[in-house]
Amino acid sequence: MQDTGSRDSLVDQRRGARNPFDVMDVPDPNDQDVLEFAAGAKLAGNSDDENAKAWATSSDLNQHDAMEGHWSSRWNGGADPTIPGDAADKWKQGRAEVRTAGDRVYLLFDWDHGARRGLIDAQREGATRLVGKYINLSDPTITRPWIGLIVSNQRIDGRWSGGRLDFRR
Repeated sequence: MQDTGSRDSLVDQRRGARNPFDVMDVPDPNDQDVLEFAAGAKLAGNSDDENAKAWATSSDLNQHDAMEGHWSSRWNGGADPTIPGDAADKWKQGRAEVRTAGDRVYLLFDWDHGARRGLIDAQREGATRLVGKYINLSDPTITRPWIGLIVSNQRIDGRWSGGRLDFRR
């Protein structure tokens, strides 16, 4: 039996990436930092959550029969130095696509009108909890733990170590 590192290496040789988007993979998506963050971070999925009110673009609203597909994304809690006047409390909104592979969920998203991109590689824990890590594909030195809660096929509440990173249709 192969260890995970060997299996991942073989996947990389065959396709170039573990993720279904064929972009740079998230390094160690379930490392110790992720596990420690996930142990303390909570999302309730309540009706008064910041992500409960509809904010997605109208083109994303009609697609809700499955989790995979197109979404809107937004994040806060950090300032993007490439966006003039940005601040940690401002939402950075964009588009996203969700794909699944076994017990993994991959969320590819952008912001700043598509100029910047990120990828989340998360493992399902039960039916609704996601635990993984984010990589900033525009600056791969930036990686952060992330947890998600699948509230419905229209809403995924998300939290990273500095704030929120949510998905909505």
